[in-house]
Amino acid sequence: QLQFVESGGASVQSGGSLRLSCVGSGFTFPHYSLGWFRQAPGKGHEGVACIFDTDSSTYYSDSVKGRFTISKDSAQKTVYLQMTDLLPEDTGVYYCAVRRATAQDLCITTPRYFWGQGTQVTVSS
Repeated sequence: QLQFVESGGASVQSGGSLRLSCVGSGFTFPHYSLGWFRQAPGKGHEGVACIFDTDSSTYYSDSVKGRFTISKDSAQKTVYLQMTDLLPEDTGVYYCAVRRATAQDLCITTPRYFWGQGTQVTVSS
């Protein structure tokens, strides 16, 4: 069964930085992408950053491009999200997802279900 354990969320001030981590398990298919989605209060999920395991190609939403960096440790099925220059609109619960797809295809299609508890990021102005 798929499982993700997200961590690293915190409350920070605008302009601050955070590094999120997500350890995945329960999947063995090849050519997959791992990604980060977030859900702001009262809104739907948004795919913010995804990475294709095969060639490390990445995809970022326009809202985080230039500020967030996604990376991975394939052996540990772990994905990281380095977030800098945080803004209040980055506030939300951040979740991991995996799909046998390119990074862009994962990020632009919200999964039906998230197999982790998420980690809360709160950015105050």
